Amino acid sequence: MNYLKNYPQGYGLKTVVSFGEAGLKKSAFDILKLKANQGYKGNTGEFESAFVILSGTCSISGDGFTYENIGSRKDVFSGKPTAVYLPCHSGYEVVGVTDVEIAVCSAKSTLKSSPLLIKPSDVKEVQLGALTWSRKAFFVIDQDVNAECLFLGETHLAPGKWAFPPHRHDKDNFPEEIDMEEIYHFRMKPSSGFGIQLSYTDDRSRHEAYLLREGDTVIIPNGYHPAGASPVDSLYLLWFMAGDKRMFLSRPEDDYKWTLKCESLIKSI
Repeated sequence: MNYLKNYPQGYGLKTVVSFGEAGLKKSAFDILKLKANQGYKGNTGEFESAFVILSGTCSISGDGFTYENIGSRKDVFSGKPTAVYLPCHSGYEVVGVTDVEIAVCSAKSTLKSSPLLIKPSDVKEVQLGALTWSRKAFFVIDQDVNAECLFLGETHLAPGKWAFPPHRHDKDNFPEEIDMEEIYHFRMKPSSGFGIQLSYTDDRSRHEAYLLREGDTVIIPNGYHPAGASPVDSLYLLWFMAGDKRMFLSRPEDDYKWTLKCESLIKSI
């Protein structure tokens, strides 16, 4: 089964990961790309969706909400994102103010909450890891957002850094682990660069390594999923999880639990 998806070319809404693909039970992922003054009308249907502006500026409107001229990044390496959360069965229209590219991250939902504009100033910045696995993360949709299943953020890996240790979130076993499937979407700096994604389960029924290029996406229905940047390229990853219990909680692989103690020691100095 193919868990690695390539970037879809062209303008309009392009499906990257379909609902139900590769064992996913809740998630779907699309890319919406518009030229300046080009519009797109849609409906979230049975999904709650986060519209994460990767680059450019747009306006997003619908019944009872209008967000005009939102998005200020020239690319994903240029600061915190702007995002719009829309609950299920929300009609919407997106119009490009400039050329704009938007990641549409969706999860099955029945919660009829309210639309929400998430400005860069609302996004939480955290520092994760230590040493060769230190990295910066932006939390865009967390427990403070009234969503049902979505938990979403961005991570930046400097050259040679890893998102580490390997961890999984396969089952509800609080406080050790929460069941959340996940999708990763990647960008490189420079765009010709590369990264590495590993994806494997405890029983090694899946045991894969993927060469990542600009715009690639990896489906993570379960298992461990560390990722790393090349020694000279920066790696951006948009990640979103979907589950009934929305928490940033995972179980590290046994062989690498010691790295968490190492982190704690370094941060205490």
